[in-house]
Amino acid sequence: MKFGPVPVKVAAGTILAHSRRLSERTLKKGHLLTDEDIALLSNEGVGDVVVARLEADDINENEAAAAVTEALAGTSVEPGKAFTGRCNLIAKVHGLLSFDKDRLDALNLLDERITVATLPPGEIVVPGQLIATIKIIPFAVPKPVLDQAINTAGQTPMVSIAPFRAKKIGLILTRLPGMKETVLDNTFKTAANRVEAFGSSISREIRCDHHQPDVVKAIGDLQKECNLVFIFGASAVVDREDVLPAAVVEAGGEVEHFGMPVDPGNLLFIGNITDIPVVGMPGCARSPKLNGFDWVLWRLLADQAVTARDIMLMGSGGLLKEISERGQLRQGSIEAGEKAKADAPNIAALLLAAGSSRRMGKKNKLLADIDGKAMIVKVTREILKSDISSLIVVTGHEQQGIEHALSELDVRFVHNSDHLEGLSSSLRTGLASLPENIDGVVVCLGDMPLVRFEHINQLINAFDPLEGRAICMPVHGRKRGNPVLWGQQFLAEMSALSGDIGARHLLEEYSDQICEVAIDEDGILFDIDTPEKLEQFTNRN
Repeated sequence: MKFGPVPVKVAAGTILAHSRRLSERTLKKGHLLTDEDIALLSNEGVGDVVVARLEADDINENEAAAAVTEALAGTSVEPGKAFTGRCNLIAKVHGLLSFDKDRLDALNLLDERITVATLPPGEIVVPGQLIATIKIIPFAVPKPVLDQAINTAGQTPMVSIAPFRAKKIGLILTRLPGMKETVLDNTFKTAANRVEAFGSSISREIRCDHHQPDVVKAIGDLQKECNLVFIFGASAVVDREDVLPAAVVEAGGEVEHFGMPVDPGNLLFIGNITDIPVVGMPGCARSPKLNGFDWVLWRLLADQAVTARDIMLMGSGGLLKEISERGQLRQGSIEAGEKAKADAPNIAALLLAAGSSRRMGKKNKLLADIDGKAMIVKVTREILKSDISSLIVVTGHEQQGIEHALSELDVRFVHNSDHLEGLSSSLRTGLASLPENIDGVVVCLGDMPLVRFEHINQLINAFDPLEGRAICMPVHGRKRGNPVLWGQQFLAEMSALSGDIGARHLLEEYSDQICEVAIDEDGILFDIDTPEKLEQFTNRN
């Protein structure tokens, strides 16, 4: 192909490179110039035009684009019509896009004049969706180049769609002592919604204790009637010899791979029993949010094998979310800092400061002088230095004194007129005033002046409900302390508490959701509730 300016009088039969607006009409880019067009251009005084002139072995852009598209179109893929050197591939079914990335790369590396752009492999597509576009950059390519491109595409069509097939799925849910059935109910509902979106269903569910013999029996029951078996454990799998994978082996199956380079989703395992795929679901699959289990599920529902190698190659693009404990972004970058902040959970804080300090006598311990400031001021300043998004202070006894002491700090007050009923009344009052759309709340106590903002940040960094860390508690030695970070899903039950024991019984009911965060200092254990404790604090400082 020859390209460049030529005199208008010899341009008939060439391809116009750039659109030209004339008084009577507009000649568009790619237009094949006719004798009539030449007359119009000449009448308007146009002397030269930039054109492309095809040579004997050149294939025009539309014909070339259509030829490459036909070579690429495989199962359940429909080629479109070529126009201006572009031709598309369209999905015909609901399924997973599949192609050989190595062949695609080889095709794009062959010649700059031929390009193929696709959706990512493994993408879910629906009928009528654009999945790839083939574009010939110039107005033509030499036939030898086109032949080489078609040869590179391969003897078998490269781009295809694996349609989703209806499957009968067996689901095993294990439980630990004290686990509420509502947790299992919600897990089942999420799993059912996941598979039903692709035309499959959970045909049978078995709930059993988190003991290997019980899981073995459940696997045996399900393999007789299901195409796939999913196991959701009450406790995360941490080793190939753990309860769930060991049960698969004891039931006569094998575990092909444990773990995956996708986050969230690391603690998944996959195996089989009598050719029926078995998947140990990671804790993050309790949530409907995208995680590594979805990538495995989609393949299985589309009748695609999932091997150990397949899983181990999922790391590219496998970071599906980002939190601070998974690695800090480069310090000193404003953009990086903003990204980290945007990805962090939205955690509010409650500071309970309503108590009447009965054991302190007539003195309100929260207003006791510490280094020239009231204790409540010291506590509040530390909380505000942490990564919380907002702070609500619940007042009660000596409301005016507390509010006056904190008047210069960025806090919001809410008064508990029923503070004499105990701690739970203050907790209910504070929870009712929390902002919407928070991910969790740190419940802080006003009489713990040795709790530092770094301790609170450690709790926030550990918080990850998708991976079973929805309640984060500080621990020093073997003792649990305060404050405690609670995930948003517990706030409704916390709001129904009564008496003066706080949320202690919820910790027992949701023990599987607790993450103990080791704290080097004992300040998380030290509260001031007597004059002796206040003196002890003064002496240690």
